[in-house]
Amino acid sequence: MVSNTADRDRVALAFSGGLDTTVCVPLLEEEYGYDEVIGVTVDVGQPEEEFEEAEETAEALGLENHVVDAKSEFARTCFDAVRANATYQGYPLGTALARPVIAQVILETAEELGCSALAHGSTGKGNDQLRFEAVWRGSDMEVIAPVRELGLTREWETEYAAERDLPVEGGDEGTYSIDTNLWSRSIEGGQLEEPSYVPGEEIYEWTQAPNEETDHLEITFEEGYPVAVNGTEMDGVELIEHLNELAGAHGVGRTDLMEDRMLGLKVRENYEHPAATVLLNAHEALEELVLTKDERSFKRQVDQQWAENAYQGLVDAPLVEGLEAFVDTTNEHATGTVTMKLEGGRARPIGRESEYAVYSAEAASFNTETVGDITQADATGVAKYHGFQDRLANTIRERAMERASAEVAADGGDDESTTRNE
Repeated sequence: MVSNTADRDRVALAFSGGLDTTVCVPLLEEEYGYDEVIGVTVDVGQPEEEFEEAEETAEALGLENHVVDAKSEFARTCFDAVRANATYQGYPLGTALARPVIAQVILETAEELGCSALAHGSTGKGNDQLRFEAVWRGSDMEVIAPVRELGLTREWETEYAAERDLPVEGGDEGTYSIDTNLWSRSIEGGQLEEPSYVPGEEIYEWTQAPNEETDHLEITFEEGYPVAVNGTEMDGVELIEHLNELAGAHGVGRTDLMEDRMLGLKVRENYEHPAATVLLNAHEALEELVLTKDERSFKRQVDQQWAENAYQGLVDAPLVEGLEAFVDTTNEHATGTVTMKLEGGRARPIGRESEYAVYSAEAASFNTETVGDITQADATGVAKYHGFQDRLANTIRERAMERASAEVAADGGDDESTTRNE
C-alpha cells in the first residue's frame, strides 16, 4: 500500500457504484490521504438502475456524488463517428467514444468543485485507463488509479468490501461484465472468456433473435448528420433510442469477435449496436452516391485512422483535427435520404437519393447512344489504350525469355558437338 501522506484536499472520482469505484473511496482517503472524495457519475445513456445503484451506494458511503447529463454531447460524438464511418476491427465504436466524453465532464466538474486530483477505478489491463488519462493528463491535476497502482485483484476487493462492510453485494456484479451507453452494449467475462463457448440468447437485451420479419425505414442526413427517421425529425438522443428499439427488434447489430486491445491483449467481446449499424450502413451508402471514386478511396484511409485514434481515446490529437477537416469537407455533400431494409439481423440499403448525387441516369443507361458530345464509339480509343502498358510488358518479357532459351539451346548444341569431335 501507499504510505499515508499529508491531507491533499479533494479528489474527484469517476464513480459508478460498482465494486471497483466503491472500494476506491476509502482507499483514496486512507491510503492516499485525501480529505474528501467527490463522486462524479456521467450519464451517457446507461440504464436507470445503474444510477439508482450509484445513488444508493454513494448515500451509504456518505459520498457527495454529482450526476451530470451528457447524453446530448455523447450523441453528437456518435454522429461524428458516423460521418467518419468509424468501426474498429469490424464493430461500431461505443465504449471508446463514451470514455473521453465522460473524462472531460469529470475534469470540468472537478475544476468547478476545486479538486486537486482525479481518480478512476480502472485496472491495469484494460483500455479505459488510457482513455481517461489521455484527457486528464492534459490538465494540471494529479491522476490516481488505485486499482492499478495498488495491484488490486477482484478477489482482494471483494474481501476488502466484506471486511469494511461496504455497500456492495460481496462484489457479485453478475456473470458477465456489461457496459451500456446510448450507442452500444458490451458483454464480456464469465464463460465468454473461452473463445469456443457459444453464448445463448440470455446475454442479449437490445436485440431479439433474427427472424423472417422485414421492415423498411428512411434515414435522412444533412451534411452527414442523421436528422430524421421516416420523415420525422428527431434530436440525436431520441433518434438513436428510436433506432435501437426498431432495429433491435429485427436482431440488427450483434457482433461477437476476438478484439485486440491497446495493451496487446486479445479478448472475447460481444456487442449490441442496432442504431449504430443502421446509421453507419446508411451513411456509407449515401457517400457511395455523392462522392467521387478518388474521394471515396482516400476517405477510407482517413476513416480508418480516425477510428484508430477514437479507439485509443486520442480524440484531441492534432492528427484528428486534420482528419476531421477532410471528413467535414466530404460530408458537405452527404445530404439526402437512404432507404434501409431490416431483415434477418441485417440492415442494408435498398435505395438512396441526393441532390448532390454524382450520377447521371442518362449517361449510365444502356439505351442511350450519346451523352452530350460523347458517343459510345469514343470509348474505342480508351479501350485500345486500356492495359496497353501491361500488354507491352508481357510481350517484351516473353521475347526476352525466348531469346534466353534460344541462347541456352545454342550453347548446349556447341558443347555436344565438341564432345563428339573429341
